[in-house]
Amino acid sequence: MSAGSEVAQPEAIVTNGEGAATAEKDPSVNGDAKDEQLLENARRQVEFYFADSNLPFDKFMWTLHTANAEHWVSIKTVTSFKRMREYAEKGPEFILRALRESTELEVDEKGENLRRRTEVAPPKGQFERSVYAKGFGNEEPGMLMKLEEFFETYGKVNAVRMRRMDGSKEFKGSVFVEFADMSSVEAFLNADPKPTWNGEELLTMSKGAYCDMKIKEKGLTGKAAELRKEKINRKGFNAFRDMEDASRGKANGKKKEKPEVYLEFMGSKIRVYEDDDNAGYVKMEDMPIIKGATLKFVGCGGDANFTEMKAPLRERFARVPYIQFSKGDDHGLVGFDKALTEDEIAYVKENLKTVNSKEVEWTIPDEEEERAFQIDRANFAARSALSRSQFRNGSSSRGGRGGGRGGGRGGGRGGRQNGRGGDGHRDKAKSKDKDINPSKPAGEEQAGEKRKRAIEPDGGPDVGVRGASVPTIAVAKKVKTDES
Repeated sequence: MSAGSEVAQPEAIVTNGEGAATAEKDPSVNGDAKDEQLLENARRQVEFYFADSNLPFDKFMWTLHTANAEHWVSIKTVTSFKRMREYAEKGPEFILRALRESTELEVDEKGENLRRRTEVAPPKGQFERSVYAKGFGNEEPGMLMKLEEFFETYGKVNAVRMRRMDGSKEFKGSVFVEFADMSSVEAFLNADPKPTWNGEELLTMSKGAYCDMKIKEKGLTGKAAELRKEKINRKGFNAFRDMEDASRGKANGKKKEKPEVYLEFMGSKIRVYEDDDNAGYVKMEDMPIIKGATLKFVGCGGDANFTEMKAPLRERFARVPYIQFSKGDDHGLVGFDKALTEDEIAYVKENLKTVNSKEVEWTIPDEEEERAFQIDRANFAARSALSRSQFRNGSSSRGGRGGGRGGGRGGGRGGRQNGRGGDGHRDKAKSKDKDINPSKPAGEEQAGEKRKRAIEPDGGPDVGVRGASVPTIAVAKKVKTDES
């Protein structure tokens, strides 16, 4: 199914000559065509929800799918999703008419439930069929639909995932796109002229190349680089992995328990919690906000080498500072583990006059920017600390992809991308992962000691007593295959 055209606006019907006269005399000609287009759009949207590329990676949809042994899902529930409201307004009969035309889904005799006709199968080659594109500017109303239509011009699309800032959910101006086949990937990456958006050329590359770029930026090598690439590729809910974990637990004859996880952050010991996507985060009330522990650089020309930046800082600071920078931006932030003295600020300005061979200006960010940055840092460290704990305890429960339903691709139910919207009890800002030495608390590291921590040194080992058992999901029973 093509995600790019699932909810495309009905195309205008252009006629001339005798056809135009017929359309003028009989307005139902255009009306019927629009209804047919809407029927197709509604059918394809629902097919996407149940597709291999979405269903096993969408926690809410998977819960509906596995709620009963026969895998029937309420049509009323599905039509309540944001992307279905336009079609639901036309009434139940319209929805049933659209669904009964599907070759991928079946409707029960009462017209109240639907399900897949075949078993869910792990999609193959998702990573290889995915691309990265940046340069879409600020988010506008209906942007996801425009993006879907844009990428559909290069081939069949399974999913468009708008990338968002952790915490604020602000659109980053970049997307991951999963094409249905490699020929579409090649058509996009080798397009001549290069793809543009609003007249500006896009930064485009394969998802693999994007992973390699981020690993190089952060100076990761060996095992750290491998883990980083895996984390980029395996984010969010994944039903196949959860079923495998559940099966492994049964084979061992007991459920695996999760330990409580803590991290050392800027002089404080903070509890790490786990969200619905199995990613770590910290609670706002536990966060120490240290003023004057951040510097901002401006003028780098859209690129920065973390290894080069950290080299002179290692000579003065006992712990390697945390650097936050997105390729293409002209600015970035550098976080330290304590408030800086005037001498330390002067040292940074004197020894890091250039970034990316360009002279930069160093300033102290305002209080709000520094606060948001430190929250990012803490959640960054929390994700890594929880990931290490999961790895050591064999659960490795993070993975899948960050898609959703509302908003189609890249969204949470009700159109809120990257999850189902800010739960009030956790104000978090999940950031990029890093490689941290888990052998001892970050605060114990001595200056000059060989560091394996290439990025954020704020993590610490997990401690504490074991807590609740790992939640598992019931293994879906086989759906009858349509033999007709």
